[in-house]
Amino acid sequence: MTDVLSLIPAGVLRNLSDKLYEKRKNAALEVSHCRDRFFINVEDFVLSLSFFFGLVQIEGVVKQLSVANEREKIDAIIGFLIECTYSPQANQRKGGLIGLAAATVGLTTQATKHLEEIVPPVINSFLDQDSRVRYYACEALYNIAKVVRGDFIVYFNPIFDALCKLSSDTDNNVLSATHLLDRLIKDIVTESDQFSIEEFIPLLRERMNILNPYVRQFLVGWITVLDSVPDIDMLGFLPDFLDGLFNMLSDNSHEIRQQADSALSEFLQEIKNSPVDYGRMAEILVQRAGSSDAFTRLTSITWINEFVKLGGDQLVPYYADILGAILPCISDKEDKIRVVARETNGELRAIHADPAEGFDVGAILSIARRQLTSEWEATRIEALHWIAVLLARHRNEVISYLNDIFDSLLVALSDPSDEVVLLVLEVHAGIAKDAKHFRHLVVFLIRNFRSDHMLLEKRGALIVCRLCVLLDAERVYREFSTILEGEDDLDFASIIIQALNLILLTSSELAELRALLKQSLVNTSGRDLFLSLYSSWCHSSMATISLCLLAQSYRHASAVIQSLGEEDINVKFLVQMDKLIRLLETPIFAYLRLQLLEPGNYMWLLTTLYGLLMLLPQQSAAFKILQTRLKTVPSFKSSSDQPKRTSSGSIYMQLSENGSRSQEDNVISSASRLEQFQHMQHRHRLHAKLRLQSQRSTSSTLPKQVQRSDSQRSSSVPDINHAPSRPSWIANGHLQH
Repeated sequence: MTDVLSLIPAGVLRNLSDKLYEKRKNAALEVSHCRDRFFINVEDFVLSLSFFFGLVQIEGVVKQLSVANEREKIDAIIGFLIECTYSPQANQRKGGLIGLAAATVGLTTQATKHLEEIVPPVINSFLDQDSRVRYYACEALYNIAKVVRGDFIVYFNPIFDALCKLSSDTDNNVLSATHLLDRLIKDIVTESDQFSIEEFIPLLRERMNILNPYVRQFLVGWITVLDSVPDIDMLGFLPDFLDGLFNMLSDNSHEIRQQADSALSEFLQEIKNSPVDYGRMAEILVQRAGSSDAFTRLTSITWINEFVKLGGDQLVPYYADILGAILPCISDKEDKIRVVARETNGELRAIHADPAEGFDVGAILSIARRQLTSEWEATRIEALHWIAVLLARHRNEVISYLNDIFDSLLVALSDPSDEVVLLVLEVHAGIAKDAKHFRHLVVFLIRNFRSDHMLLEKRGALIVCRLCVLLDAERVYREFSTILEGEDDLDFASIIIQALNLILLTSSELAELRALLKQSLVNTSGRDLFLSLYSSWCHSSMATISLCLLAQSYRHASAVIQSLGEEDINVKFLVQMDKLIRLLETPIFAYLRLQLLEPGNYMWLLTTLYGLLMLLPQQSAAFKILQTRLKTVPSFKSSSDQPKRTSSGSIYMQLSENGSRSQEDNVISSASRLEQFQHMQHRHRLHAKLRLQSQRSTSSTLPKQVQRSDSQRSSSVPDINHAPSRPSWIANGHLQH
């Protein structure tokens, strides 16, 4: 080393260490001019040149040694240069890197044999703390890659990893060098037939989780380049990095979002023409469909839409997951997402999959049931459509899962949307085709009406009418009557019977049922229906009278009116009577008003109406309405055939003039019906007395202010459709309290 320094002028030595690049370059050239004037050993020569940037000399010496096949000397030079790359001195590290590049250039075709020693220290320098060292590392690797080209591929993964890290470097010079090196590596990879996509994918999959925008840009660029190479099957490995691409769609950088979207669009086009693993990608898409980013949701739903069209049998096991992604998007705030989601939902529902082929009915039902509680009406509606479709196609399977979904379907009857309620009823009607399930449905409905009074008040008519349309009105009313006959909660029983009676009298859907009841005295089916309803209608005296008027059993109606006691005629009774009087003026009772034109033939109708009139307060509007109507009745000669009390106290000893029982009595067994009515009313009177006693007992322990509040509340007119909440449960098809 001393010999070398002694032969180099002092001024040259100063310039070799100068901060200015031009002076160092000129000094290096001066050193090169001294090469042939002295003999030095390899170590001294390399040390001086690497340290003082004698690049030309290294390249020339290595080339000469390579021609002379001086392998030991070449190894010595490379070894010394490698040591320099690990020096504590930055300038020596720079010199070592550039020296390695120069040595590789000098080795030319022999360079491949030394790559194992040369490349690792260069790659290691990419992480150097000094930005200039990192810059020279990029420059060195660039020169090395240009020499060895395709032989460089074996080191692709560590080089890619290093470039990935450098792509976010803070030094602009390093970034520029990185981009140059990156372009060269891409050119080499696209030309090479030695590139292994299988070895590269695990590294790519790992790096796709990095959030740095520069790294993401670097990764998307590589994915696009590799996908453009015909011999590289990036599509086959798409599931490994698909999630990362979708994650980039929500990046803050518009450019990155655009690049990721472009790459995804290209892959989607390729999928349309190539077989792929739909299953693995479907899982990713389902997850991304729930992203908070609208662009990500739209892209994922678009992909799912294409998958549903193309996937076929491959997607059958994933139908439930896909449906779980689609249903919320149907109510998305973005119009484009809603449109694609609806289209996808329709296509998915149009597919007739077989449970034997992996179609999981239970999983689909679980998703649909979960979406019944969605805050969005459109989603709840589509969920119900799915349940209805499954019920139609796979009834046995759906029935087997009935316990899992039935409670949710019942809760949905309280939905604020009428459309949802109507769809729920269609599902219930489909389930209730079997007698066992039909009874359970009615039992559960009654239970819900009892526990949720607002449901009965606001949706009672809608629910009952729709069920009557879907399941036959007579069947529905018979079942309600059978169950309510034994109802222990008498207050609730009275309220729901009044509601059912009002629906019966006013709903157009029940016109045929009313027509059948009008034939009760002349038609067996009508009589059976009348008797079936009568047993539960006895819970309400006004409902019983209304039923008799509808069935044209006027004689019995008159007997029921005259059987009423003082305690029966209360505010609730008068409110119900007011409604009946007003209903008598509607087209539904037009036949009854026309019968008043023949008072001689319908004496008991006139007696019944006058009986109602006598019970009404004279100042009430209902009294004036009925009085006005009765004034229009033609005069007639009164008959002596009037209700009379027997020695037993019964008022029902009604015989015709010749002493024979009337047709009405023969058909409906009027005496036994009246006894049945009186027995039920007796139960209600006892219940009312017990309740009053309980209220008095409770009020006696309350402060006077609370007592006054209760008194005011008790004097108000109650809502006939409101009853105290009282939960119940079903057991063996019967209501239990």
